[in-house]
Amino acid sequence: MDSTTLLSFLALDLLLVCVPGADWAYTIAAGVRGRSVPAAVGGLVSGYAVHTALAVAGLAVLVAGSPALLTALTVAGAGYLVWLGWSVLRRPGVPSGEPGGPGPGALLGESGGRVFLRGAAISGLNPKGLLLYLSVLPQFLVTGGARSGGGGDGGHLPVAAQTAVLGLVHMACCAAVYATVGVLARAVLGARPAAARAVTRTSGAAMLGIGTLLLVQHAL
Repeated sequence: MDSTTLLSFLALDLLLVCVPGADWAYTIAAGVRGRSVPAAVGGLVSGYAVHTALAVAGLAVLVAGSPALLTALTVAGAGYLVWLGWSVLRRPGVPSGEPGGPGPGALLGESGGRVFLRGAAISGLNPKGLLLYLSVLPQFLVTGGARSGGGGDGGHLPVAAQTAVLGLVHMACCAAVYATVGVLARAVLGARPAAARAVTRTSGAAMLGIGTLLLVQHAL
């Protein structure tokens, strides 16, 4: 794997991460709670760490070759998004400093650990994440002196090592982008409780809508 391949993957990965989706919605919802942002981002990144580990172990290939298993994972992720989105809509967040609001580090009245685990579940079951690891990432792996869509040379890293490197690049992109989104959400909405509620409801509606759309697509 050369520097050109790595930079090409980085550019494409940043574009994908910067497209708002379930991860963004969850990070924004956490942003109005201040200190829950690190826990939420850490959870999201840990979910992609699991994806990376499975890809390095070769299990991603097995999932890609089993349409039934891939469908089951996608449906499970969609169902979780529907449930979480509905929960956020029922209990929209307010900045933690507001009277009557929950203490710092809470999301929907939960501890930092619960926020972390929910983030891990969202990214671990995120269909966009599955697509990245099963379809996009393999195109940048150098095998047999060449990679799909371009040339290469000998002496490259083993495929497992290349997969680990690209997975770490994706995790770093997620950490940087989602942390920025969470901090900006906190800074912009921290003193605007009405706006915070509206944005949190929008985030919940986004998670609910994405999950519902995926469920409908698989039901047809």
